[in-house]
Amino acid sequence: MTLRVTGGGVSVTVQGDAVGAAEGVLGRLAADGVPAALMAGNASLWGPEAAEEAAGRLGWVRAPETSRRLLPRLEELASRFAGLDRVVLAGTGGASLAAQIIARTHGTDLTLLDTVDPHQVRRAVGDVAALGRTLLVVSGSESIETDSARRVFERAFRDAAIDPAERIVVVAAPGSPLATLGYELVTADSGVDGCYGALTAYGLVPAALCGADVGRLLDEAEALVPALRLAYDNPGLVLGAALGTSAANGRDRLLLADNDSGLPGFAGWAGQLVAEATGKDGAGMVPVVVEDPAAPGFGATRDVRRLVLGDRAEGVGLAVSGPLGAQFLLWEYAVAVACRVIGVGPFGRPAVRESEQAVAALLRGSDEGAAPVIIGCEPVLVDGEVEVHGPAELLEGAKDLPDMLDALVHAVPTGGYLAVMAYLDGADATGGLRPPLARRAGHARDAQVSFDQGPRLLHSTGQIHKDGPDTGVFLQITGAVTEDLDVPGRPYSLGTLQLAQAFADLRALRSRGRTVVRLHLRDRAAGLARLEAALGG
Repeated sequence: MTLRVTGGGVSVTVQGDAVGAAEGVLGRLAADGVPAALMAGNASLWGPEAAEEAAGRLGWVRAPETSRRLLPRLEELASRFAGLDRVVLAGTGGASLAAQIIARTHGTDLTLLDTVDPHQVRRAVGDVAALGRTLLVVSGSESIETDSARRVFERAFRDAAIDPAERIVVVAAPGSPLATLGYELVTADSGVDGCYGALTAYGLVPAALCGADVGRLLDEAEALVPALRLAYDNPGLVLGAALGTSAANGRDRLLLADNDSGLPGFAGWAGQLVAEATGKDGAGMVPVVVEDPAAPGFGATRDVRRLVLGDRAEGVGLAVSGPLGAQFLLWEYAVAVACRVIGVGPFGRPAVRESEQAVAALLRGSDEGAAPVIIGCEPVLVDGEVEVHGPAELLEGAKDLPDMLDALVHAVPTGGYLAVMAYLDGADATGGLRPPLARRAGHARDAQVSFDQGPRLLHSTGQIHKDGPDTGVFLQITGAVTEDLDVPGRPYSLGTLQLAQAFADLRALRSRGRTVVRLHLRDRAAGLARLEAALGG
């Protein structure tokens, strides 16, 4: 049985058992007037408790139209900075990730800096020659990552005899502390933030400044708008119903694979949106992004919903295809619908805020100039350059990394998931850990393995890790820093800050009774090599 809906350039296909569940709720959504109400920005769609927060977060539904006002300003900025061919984006959250995906899809290059890893930040700053070609875009709220990156770049520009005011563009909402810094400012819509900002100034400005055709992107999104207003034959409503009913019926892990979509990295953005929006009150869909449909862990198993981006795949319940601009709007709409079906508000992010507050607590006293002290503990075991920190009862009897991995995998509930969270340089070869772990977890526990980079996950998937279904076990990886960077005007270094973020995440998970093991690499390259050897990868 197959349900296929097309409109505005996108196609959504629902197959197998997903069809009956989706059709059952589609009639109710249509009868309740959800499509028209959502496109009109009705904040009451998710119940009275969520209405107040939703009222200030629905500007994205109008973004294909309202963001066109930015185009003349973007042309002006692109002309002014035409001689700078190296664009770095300091920003966190889904909108910043969207900017990088827009750039890649349009064949341009954007360096996304949503981390405080000192090795990665140092590489993004580059040498004097690179700085001479660099434009820094500071976008979104002034998170601690954004603040740190801005300060490091300001110093680097000055050291290279470059006025930062000639090299920094800020994208911020009115009243934001970023808007008062005195740099070139592009004002963003105050009614949008977080993962719903892909088609707003937060996502479009950085992409446009590195040469992406954002006008075409908005054309693609606007072509979908009429279909999203329909009560029937509405691809966004169908996708939202399929996602929401899957989660409500116990299929709470969403496996995402790219199948020649032509949209590099989009599965990761969609996964972050799903996690951040749906992961509340013990409910939601846990995203697991895999390398391709043939990757370990993407096979048909119980309690999962599989989705491919691009061409349909045999036996896979959901397939979505279409141009990038339309897909951003489609997924924002569909996930908002799914949240209504699940019974949660899409815009609240309590665990994200908690993580930010926990990091601030670890750094308490910094505003007065006191250097923070991040106190670790003795490892349960050491294997080569890898320290293992975790519950003694879980690791009892473990003599080396293979023993530890066996114990960790068997701690995952049958049908649950293991989340790998790497607080390292994005260039470290940590992504290769997922496939061998997925094979091991799939054979032993019928479980999936996800991979996330920290601190990016604190602003997205960390929400569902902490407040979503209690079926996860967590493997956190931290590493020694060989070349640290101090943060100008702050009494801490990037390495200290990175470790504080990892510790805050770990404590928040353990406070909820989640099982967490932390591996600390005394030497990153040697430690990763030892870990890969232990996995047989």
